[in-house]
Amino acid sequence: MTRPASARRLQAAGAAVAIAAGALVAAAPAAQAARPGAHCTTPKLAAGWYGDNQARLQQLIDTYGTCDPYRPSRAKPVAVFDWDNTVVKNDVGDAQMFWLLRNGKIRQPAGGDWTTTSRHLTPAAAKALAEACGALAKPGAPLPTGTPRGAGCADELNAVYGTAATRAAAPAFAGWDHRTTEPAYAWLPQLMQGWTAREVRGFAAAAKAENLAAPVDAKQQVGTASVTGWVRYYDQQKDLVGALRKAGFDVWISSASPQPVVEVWARDVGIDASHVIGIRNTTTAGGKFTTHLQGCGSVKDGADTMITYIDGKRCWINKEVFGVRGAAAEKVQPAARRQVFAAGDSDTDVTFLRDATALRLVVNRNKNELMCRAYDNSDGKWIVNPMFIQPKQRKAAPYPCATTGFTGRDGAPGPVLRGDASVVPDQTDSVFQ
Repeated sequence: MTRPASARRLQAAGAAVAIAAGALVAAAPAAQAARPGAHCTTPKLAAGWYGDNQARLQQLIDTYGTCDPYRPSRAKPVAVFDWDNTVVKNDVGDAQMFWLLRNGKIRQPAGGDWTTTSRHLTPAAAKALAEACGALAKPGAPLPTGTPRGAGCADELNAVYGTAATRAAAPAFAGWDHRTTEPAYAWLPQLMQGWTAREVRGFAAAAKAENLAAPVDAKQQVGTASVTGWVRYYDQQKDLVGALRKAGFDVWISSASPQPVVEVWARDVGIDASHVIGIRNTTTAGGKFTTHLQGCGSVKDGADTMITYIDGKRCWINKEVFGVRGAAAEKVQPAARRQVFAAGDSDTDVTFLRDATALRLVVNRNKNELMCRAYDNSDGKWIVNPMFIQPKQRKAAPYPCATTGFTGRDGAPGPVLRGDASVVPDQTDSVFQ
C-alpha cells in the first residue's frame, strides 16, 4: 500500500536529519514497529558519557528502536558488545584464571605432557611446566596450585598465560594466525579440560562474587605473585545495554574469554547464555571439556585456530547471530546481515567493529590499530569514550598508524589501511580524561 503523502514527507524529513548528523545509515535491519496507534516511549540514556557520545547513542536508539513507526523490515537490529574492559573494568578471563590457580582446579595433563593442552605451546614452555608441575599430581588430577607446595607451578602457569613466556623469558607459543586466534587466551578454556560447563559456571560464580566484593585496586596472591583482584561493571554500559534491549535491539556479547565464564557475568546486564559468544571447548560424550576448541567457518572443531579474536569475531558473529555457515562466515556480509552497532576496547575487536553499519563505540585503552581506525573515522561512524573507571591519560606519542599500527597474520607489523587500501596517517590521542 502507498503511504499518504504527508507520511512520506515526515519520513523524508526524519531521514534528512539523521544524514545531516553524520551518524547513522538506514539500510540496516530495523526493530519491529510499535502497533499503530499504540503508546511508545523510547528509552533515554543516563548521563556519564564523553562529549556528544550520549547524543549519538541516543540517536541510534531513536532511529532503530521500536518507536520509529516507519520500519523497512520487521527484523530486530543487532548490537554486539565485547565484554572485558568494554562492559566491565578489568578482565573476567584473568579473574577466572587467578581463581582456578588459587583453588587448585587446573588438572595435570595427559601423560604429564603440556603440549596436549595447546598445539601452539613451545617445547621450552612444555618443559618449564613439566619441571614446575610434574611431581605434584598424577595425570588428570588437579594440581595443588593454591598451596605453598604448588606455588612454583602456579607461577609458571601464570607466566605462560599472562606474558606468553616462561619465567625464564622463553617464548611460550609459536605458529599461530595473529588475526584469528591468541593462544594465551585460548589456553584458559583448554586448561579447564576435565570439567563440565556446569562446573565451570560454578567456578565463575565464585570468582565473580569475590571480584565484585573486593575493593577497587584490590590485589590477590597467586603463587608468589600479587595480581589484580577486582572487577566492576561499567554503569554507563549496563544502562546502554538495557536501553538497547528495551528499544527492541537484539543484543549480543562476543568475548575472547571462555563461554561459560562470560555467561555468568553477562546475566547481570540482562544477557542470557543464548546471546553470549565466547571461546567454546569441544566436549566428551559425558559433557566434560576437552583441550580442543570448537571451530568456525572453514576451521573444523578441534583445529583450535579460530576463536573469538579479531577476524575470528567476525566469523563467530556471522555464524551465531546471522546463521552464516561454512567459509562464507569469514567474509564481510551484506549490510542487511550485519550488526548496526558494535562496542569494543581493543585490537581484538577491530574487525567486528568495522562490520557495524551505523555506529561504533570505542573505549579508549590506547590500542594501536583500533585507535587508528577510530580517530581516522573515515566514514563518520566511530565514537570514542575514555574508560569509565580509571581512564588512561593521553598517549604522548601519536599512534603509529602509517608504519606499525597493524599486525599481520604472521605477527609482522605494518601500516593500517582503509577499505580503499589508502594508508591511515598517524593519529593523535584526543579523547581522554
